[in-house]
Amino acid sequence: MPKPESFPIEKIFVPTKQKKAINPETVSEIAESILEIGQQAPISVWRDGDRLVLVEGLHRLEACKALGETTILGVLVTAELAEHKPRLAERPEVEAERIKMARLKQLRLEKEAAEASMAASKSVNATQAPRTRSTTGTRANPKASAGRVVKSKPKSLSDWITQQKGSGGRY
Repeated sequence: MPKPESFPIEKIFVPTKQKKAINPETVSEIAESILEIGQQAPISVWRDGDRLVLVEGLHRLEACKALGETTILGVLVTAELAEHKPRLAERPEVEAERIKMARLKQLRLEKEAAEASMAASKSVNATQAPRTRSTTGTRANPKASAGRVVKSKPKSLSDWITQQKGSGGRY
């Protein structure tokens, strides 16, 4: 790990894509922390000619600017390392939200599959029940032929697939 050194803030270039990710609340929290205990984690920069390009530490840099600092603690990394750095590591809340949404989707799909399974087992039980003839000679459902069960319209893609599998259809 390279040793942290002090860099002049005015020589650090922040790419436009990173500037869009500034959260003012985070900047103020970090500024308060820097006032109380100082800068604990260095930023990462790489050298591009005379200027330094920010790789990681946008909110720390903005907090130091807000406090009127002229220098900031940072480490110099190679351009190759800067290009291969995962961007989600900068914003753990984005990664946490992505994981949460994936889990909710998985739970919804499991619920739909369980409901479809229950509906399929109910329809199988209904068709296996002994049939009784009506004394009046009329059918309960005039559109249904003997041996044919009227299926409800599937509510989702997973319901439709389950229905197709149950009836032996191809999808």
